[in-house]
Amino acid sequence: MDYEQLAKDIVSHVGGEDNIISLSHCTTRLRFKLKNNDLIHKVDITKLPGVIQVMFIAGQFQIVVGTEVNDLYREMLKLTKLEGHASQKSKSDEKESLLNKAVDLISGIFTPLLGAMAGAGILKGCLILAVSLGMLTEADGAYVILHAAADSLFYFLPIHLAFTAARKFEAEPHVAVAIAGALFYPDIVDAYNLELDMSFFGIPVVLMKYATSVIPIILAIYVTSKLELVLNNLYPKTIKRFFTPLTLLAIMVPLTLLVFGPIGNTASEWLGVGYSYVYDSSALVAGALSGFFWQVLVIFGIHWGIVPITLNNLSQFGQDTFTAMITPAILAQAGAALGVWLKTKQKRVKAIAAPATIAGLFGVTEPAIYGITLRFKKPFFIACMAGAIGGAIVGVSGASSKSVGLPGITTLPVFFGEGFVLFLFGVFIAFFLAMIGTYFFGLEEQIEHDMVVEMEDHSETVNKQVDDSIVLSPLTGAVISLEYVNDDVFSSEAVGPGVAIIPIEGYLHAPFSGTVTSVFPTNHGIGLTSDAGIEVLIHIGIDTVQLEGKFFDMKVKHGDRVEHGQILGLFDIEGITGEGFDVTSPVVITNAYEYLDVMSGDEENTTIGDRLLTVIK
Repeated sequence: MDYEQLAKDIVSHVGGEDNIISLSHCTTRLRFKLKNNDLIHKVDITKLPGVIQVMFIAGQFQIVVGTEVNDLYREMLKLTKLEGHASQKSKSDEKESLLNKAVDLISGIFTPLLGAMAGAGILKGCLILAVSLGMLTEADGAYVILHAAADSLFYFLPIHLAFTAARKFEAEPHVAVAIAGALFYPDIVDAYNLELDMSFFGIPVVLMKYATSVIPIILAIYVTSKLELVLNNLYPKTIKRFFTPLTLLAIMVPLTLLVFGPIGNTASEWLGVGYSYVYDSSALVAGALSGFFWQVLVIFGIHWGIVPITLNNLSQFGQDTFTAMITPAILAQAGAALGVWLKTKQKRVKAIAAPATIAGLFGVTEPAIYGITLRFKKPFFIACMAGAIGGAIVGVSGASSKSVGLPGITTLPVFFGEGFVLFLFGVFIAFFLAMIGTYFFGLEEQIEHDMVVEMEDHSETVNKQVDDSIVLSPLTGAVISLEYVNDDVFSSEAVGPGVAIIPIEGYLHAPFSGTVTSVFPTNHGIGLTSDAGIEVLIHIGIDTVQLEGKFFDMKVKHGDRVEHGQILGLFDIEGITGEGFDVTSPVVITNAYEYLDVMSGDEENTTIGDRLLTVIK
């Protein structure tokens, strides 16, 4: 491919260098932000050699060129005066349902904060426990300092949300933080505390407390992002850098105090009243339903939609009973994984069950669900039933969290207070019921026998010379069709056919013996060519180019010789998901046009070294 000529043609067909606001790339595509999309010659671009597909996604013009994108990108930087910019996370809005859009929006705003929230929540719970046991008093200097450390994130939550919302809505983060900061400015806070009358050019301002609030600032930053786009197109290039922030601050701070504050506060009150109505109608039923269905929501990824409810409960009532009711469901999955570990005699199953149990105890249940309980089916249902029983007990107890925290053994002090003893009983009964139920009833001999035979066959496959038409699994996890991947390029098979894996272990292995043909600079993608000529692209996660290499450690480089089963790299699943990114990892054949067909099995789960894809010559 003539990268220099292709780069020149692309720049010309997107309206020239002056029409380009920014240029970035991921593993397979160039991402443009353009001033005027009407200047794009889309048809001409699709005819260029090396271009696979073009598309508009979330305000970006994207050109898919495959694994050679890095070489093309470097050539474009040489050709122009552009500088590389990290792209914002984007998704196609065309195929997403309203529910998926809402969940994606909420997770994108809140998940970056969950790690800090969990740490602050644990510290706050420990302080509550220390005061209750007489180890500290609220007047002690140690308590005052540590309480400030634990509570500052929640008190200034709108400022943190302003930053994450700005990243999600693609607004200027520092302007967003300035808007949120104005809500906490001493003069504004004093006016609220002293109940002073305030107006803005004759328009009365309804002052309120914004500490720990959620909805007002999200509404404000969403509108800010839309207004920013208008202003950037309105102001000349020479002055917009200064005049756009000036206009945004002058308009959005008053608008937030006059409109979004009252609207958001009213919505928060309604949400709190609605939750209270459901909980007060029958805490037992609410707890049972929460305990049973919580992990079902986790499977479909819509559990993130509940996060605003828990935060709103803390803001409105100073406590949250919902987090308490779902804690048994989380520990129950850990218990079920432990039951499998105790029951099975298979070393490979034990190797998955042990870390899955530990992760579940600390509140991360995906390894237990995808690696163990769903794999054997019955343990998942047993854990859901145990979670329902524990949830009902916790619901009746009246226990609640006093701070945000990822439910697990480290955050139990957060629930200290009313009903704490009964809460602990509900949590541990769920854990032990799931463990005992799984041990005695969760593993069927036939299923385990089939698993043993399958694993032995796969082990033999890995330890002998692999057929040159086979691509082995580079990851361990759940297998899904590409059509369910939340990325148009992969789901449409524009790059090539294959499958996607939702990994439960952060180890990437070679799917065959061959050569490393490309390693993405941020280490989240790798291209390989087998000795027989099969070209494979492995992309860890969706849109993980934005992590800029964080959580990835590639052990090989371009040109290296690798053998099947050899470890290629490591990645931190918890770290990636904690930043709000999907770890679903496509594995595709990029030169499938050279073969008659590419076939995949019908297995729902895979282990490193399993037969994953077969090319038909």
